[in-house]
Amino acid sequence: MLRHALLWPLLLAACVGADRRSFAFGAIADCQYCDEVGQGVRKYSISDAKLSAAVEQLNQLDLRYTVHLGDFIDRDFESFAVVGPIFDGLTAPGYHVLGNHDFSVADERKGDVVSELGMPARYYDFAVEGWRFVVLDGNDVSIQATTEGSPERQAAEERLAATQGGRPWNGALGREQLAWLAEVLASAEDATEDVVLFCHFPVRPVSPGHNLWNAPEVVELIEGFPSVRAYINGHNHAGAYELHGGVHYLTLKGMVDTEQTSYAVLSVLPDRIEVQGFGRELDRTLSIER
Repeated sequence: MLRHALLWPLLLAACVGADRRSFAFGAIADCQYCDEVGQGVRKYSISDAKLSAAVEQLNQLDLRYTVHLGDFIDRDFESFAVVGPIFDGLTAPGYHVLGNHDFSVADERKGDVVSELGMPARYYDFAVEGWRFVVLDGNDVSIQATTEGSPERQAAEERLAATQGGRPWNGALGREQLAWLAEVLASAEDATEDVVLFCHFPVRPVSPGHNLWNAPEVVELIEGFPSVRAYINGHNHAGAYELHGGVHYLTLKGMVDTEQTSYAVLSVLPDRIEVQGFGRELDRTLSIER
């Protein structure tokens, strides 16, 4: 049984009524479905059932949207046809973040991933009640998202070779995306918006096996804007958390791991973000200093 499933709608209603800027959204990391049983902790073939149960629960709550933080599938383009309609069953809007496994498809289908997920672009932003939510593409410079023999693959291989402790399943934000991000953050600052960033890959805590290749550069950029409150990601299925430079860095646990589910509902309040964990995900309070 999902923890707090009966109490949460009452708590959420109380929070939403407390302030006009208070609202809630759902977040899922690493559904990572494919039609294989899997070995060890990863249970690929039951992720569709976990996702269905999560969508059913989330649809009972008053949410502004739900975001999937990447690795919607584990491999094979055909896997999107299984979990896509399930996610599309959300009554609130659904948003996607690109993960490395989302590009574990044939080279000729890699260009179709963004449209298959219904994304407006590989990276984008949207606003809710005075908050700016920014979706980043950590596969911008990567091995996984490029095709064999392409200039983009060669550039990614060179970037990886020059990255100390880099791993081929991670990636980096490119120069154009970094410039775009700086503009978005500056605009949010001018508009007195609070900011939450979504990416598949973590940038903190330091974890060479999971972090973006240019994590220090990204951290330096975002911590230069006091309006940035949180950076939320997946990729590291064990989950993680760190408060650094005034920013909450939260890694959600992977839904695909074990037979138990994992996802969260985040209630955004004027002085904090309350994280309500379901399944293996933990409850947290992310305080906001003003």
